[in-house]
Amino acid sequence: MMSMIIFYCIAAVVLISSLLAVTLKNLFHSALFLALSLVGVAGIYLFLGAEFLAAIQVLIYVGAIVTLIIFVIMLTARISDTSIRQTNEQKFISFIVAFSIFILLSSIILKGGMTYRGITAHVKVSDIGRELITTYGLPFEVISVVLLVALIGAIVL
Repeated sequence: MMSMIIFYCIAAVVLISSLLAVTLKNLFHSALFLALSLVGVAGIYLFLGAEFLAAIQVLIYVGAIVTLIIFVIMLTARISDTSIRQTNEQKFISFIVAFSIFILLSSIILKGGMTYRGITAHVKVSDIGRELITTYGLPFEVISVVLLVALIGAIVL
């Protein structure tokens, strides 16, 4: 019973912070709520027993990506200027798409298509590393090249 309460609290934090991340007009506050949402996802990973994924979630997304986003926001000139448009004209279509995805996922869950079967095997970090180097070596290197190109593009800009 206590574990379900903890899970629902973490899920509520993720949902509320995700909504605030996309609805607030202040970009800095949105980035902070994005970080809180990603930390909540790491908490769900911990709750499910995937400690490695939780650590990677915090290190890569919260530690690197959100920090980079916050630096970009802080270094951008005139970020709080009143002449910058902070609204989106596509609210209606985005609501329709989001509601459609919600209905689709709800119907799949209610029909019993998604059931939790539990963790069947304990995966070690060395197994994940071995798979990254052997089976998924090429996609791993392609991602590193894409990140390098993005870094060079950011430096040029």
